[in-house]
Amino acid sequence: MNQNELFALSFSPERLGIPSSSILRFMDKLHREQICMHGFLLLRQGQIAAEGYWSPFSETSMHRMYSVSKSIVSLAIGLLIDEGKLNLHDRVVAFFKDKLPDPLHPYLAQATVRDLLMMASPHIRTTYTRHDTDWAATFLNSKPTHIPGTLFSYDTSATVALSTIVERISGLTFLSYMRERLLDPIGFSQDAWCVQTPEGTSWGGSGVICSLRDMAKLAYVCLNKGRWNERQLISESYIREATSKQMDNSITGHHGYGYQIWIERNNGFSFRGMGSQLAYCFPEQDLIFACIADTQGSPNAEVNIVHAFREEIFNAVTEYPLPEEDATYTILKEKLKTLEILPQTGNHTSSFERKVAGNWYAFQENTMGLKRMRFSFLGDEGLWEYENASGEHRLRFGIGKMVQGPFPQTNYYGKRIGTVSGKGYDCLSSAAWVEEHKLNLLVYITDIHLGSLKMTVSFKENEVTVYMIKAAEWFLDEYEGVASGHCV
Repeated sequence: MNQNELFALSFSPERLGIPSSSILRFMDKLHREQICMHGFLLLRQGQIAAEGYWSPFSETSMHRMYSVSKSIVSLAIGLLIDEGKLNLHDRVVAFFKDKLPDPLHPYLAQATVRDLLMMASPHIRTTYTRHDTDWAATFLNSKPTHIPGTLFSYDTSATVALSTIVERISGLTFLSYMRERLLDPIGFSQDAWCVQTPEGTSWGGSGVICSLRDMAKLAYVCLNKGRWNERQLISESYIREATSKQMDNSITGHHGYGYQIWIERNNGFSFRGMGSQLAYCFPEQDLIFACIADTQGSPNAEVNIVHAFREEIFNAVTEYPLPEEDATYTILKEKLKTLEILPQTGNHTSSFERKVAGNWYAFQENTMGLKRMRFSFLGDEGLWEYENASGEHRLRFGIGKMVQGPFPQTNYYGKRIGTVSGKGYDCLSSAAWVEEHKLNLLVYITDIHLGSLKMTVSFKENEVTVYMIKAAEWFLDEYEGVASGHCV
């Protein structure tokens, strides 16, 4: 393969001025912190210095990008502006005459496309909830809190309004509109798509499903001022504005905001999505760090990822190629091939295993609606059987390993918010004994909606107490709380 080709794999990180040892140290830090990584990609001078995926994820896996979707919507807006079909100073209400309240609040009437791009809408927070049936309408019909264009206020409903504008002008989903103009020229996955809002438009604020490479390719277009292989796909002027500080957000501890794109230290910018979907771009170093993960419920995990990248990789980058680290590079390549999502830590066996296996435990009334449960164990796997308000369920789990399978709850949303999928989300499950009498269960949801369930089961003679914590947006609600019961 021609090594000058964009996104080609470099012969070694050293040829791109990055020590293999620094990448290994970065990965070791993630491992020590037990961070639930799904993949990472390191791009220097348009070539891949390192790329790895934690099984079962791979280079071709379609992955929920959450708020990275906002940055993609910004690029769609830029394309419309390039075509002369939209202006930054167009009033938002002009595109929603069918949804406007009467009377129209003057703050809402003033709001422009640029205001929404800068996260400077007239709302202090997102206006919709999962129970609303028209999210764009909530943006227009909720009472504004302040003058638009004056404050940074992270408002996902503003991005929903922007993606709806793209779809109303183009007559296509916003990703379909971008296909010929931007996505196809960079080799963006043909099977990428977007979760829908309840009203049936693309959930541009959070719903894009694509690969890690897809995200990194769009980040590279921005790093390269709108170009791909010297072909100008989106105007340099728009990209310069989108990736430079347009709105101060230092009060929230950040370094500024562009057009649905975050501003970073060292003259960088980033795409960011919930759960550590990230693309950090540094034009002066011609460097991109991108990753996918699920760190929901672990508030320090994303900070640790970025800190490890900056400390071990960013600070080690040199302007010129480095001497080869052949032995270290060999270790790095092998490690990148064998990455797996880590199972629950703890002991694989306990004296309590034989005491409790097969016993049904009935629960007192509890907020989770949990009625009864039992565990079975066979070698390095187990089975959790339980009954809650939605019926009887079974979940297989590994011991010292992850086991893939469907999560047994089938009443969660699928490709459209508000519409039940009728199937269990894909998940990984494992368990371990963290004390002689205490079993911890760890479940990662790995579907188009990401999340996790952590459960402690503490046995005491013929009694049991269960404590569940979930980290997921709008599902796993039945799995959060405490319940006690006894053997029957």
